[in-house]
Amino acid sequence: MPPRRELLVLVLVLQGAAALEPVSLGIAIGAASALTGYLSYPRFYCGFVECCPRDGDRPNATALKEVLDTKLFGQHLAKEVILKAVVGFKNNANPKKPLALSLHGWAGTGKNYVSQIIAENIHKQGLKSKFVHLFVSTLHFPHDRNITQYKDQLHKWIRGNVSACASSVFIFDEMDKLHPGLIDAIKPFLDYYDQIDGVSYRKAIFIFLSNAGGDLITKVALDFWRNGKDREQILLKDLEQVLSLGVFNNKNSGLWHSSLIDKNLIDYFVPFLPLEYKHVKMCIRAEIQSRGNGIDEEVVKKVADEMTFFPKGEKIYSDKGCKTVQAKLDFY
Repeated sequence: MPPRRELLVLVLVLQGAAALEPVSLGIAIGAASALTGYLSYPRFYCGFVECCPRDGDRPNATALKEVLDTKLFGQHLAKEVILKAVVGFKNNANPKKPLALSLHGWAGTGKNYVSQIIAENIHKQGLKSKFVHLFVSTLHFPHDRNITQYKDQLHKWIRGNVSACASSVFIFDEMDKLHPGLIDAIKPFLDYYDQIDGVSYRKAIFIFLSNAGGDLITKVALDFWRNGKDREQILLKDLEQVLSLGVFNNKNSGLWHSSLIDKNLIDYFVPFLPLEYKHVKMCIRAEIQSRGNGIDEEVVKKVADEMTFFPKGEKIYSDKGCKTVQAKLDFY
């Protein structure tokens, strides 16, 4: 029996052919049969509507690396971790659990941008895909008194969307504004279960974005700078444990005393380093190019010089990262 979408096409074609003479009717029936035959091929059908990636589909590792190299500035740790984690996970035909990434750092350092890049690498439509789901704490979970309701909603949203597409991507933004304990509602979906009530969550990706831990990351980066070391010498091991402990003990992290950390269900704590003056200039050039304009270094310098930097004495790091670059460029 043809699938529902093919059956619908066949019915519509035959309805239109009902008023034709016998010869034309026979041609119409033949055309309808051919059309439903084409629609039985997923690649043909998925050329017209968005489909969930199939088990054999793999991410384009080369394209992902190129985007990270050319559009993410000053984040050598994030580039390395994201590339290896995402490609390794998607190339594993039988992962034991979903991929869980927790991205930490000050605003404007690239966390949201990286989540967008990951989404686009898994689903062509990126954040516009019906298989990518963005939750913003202050928008979707604004009231502490409704925590029980939010937990029930999260269960239904995640179960329903993973049932529709095993490779669903869930992004939780503003984790540092999330009520402590709420995120623990999704623990069963991140754990090492083959199935929960007949649904497997092992091919889904969960991404948490947070400003929490930004002070810890800056301290490590600043220590390296003051000791005359390049930021590229900072290794993941220098920050990952500091981050996990820091957000676990921080009431304003969204992961305070969270079972996701306690049970080691977050695969990577990804640090985003504070951006230096040279990185801000890179952001400005990229934004100018994205608008189709030629790069004017005088404009680049003017915009970069309007940014504010910290600490007060050294003034090494941009306190807003690249967050206000677009608005400042509009002025020029």
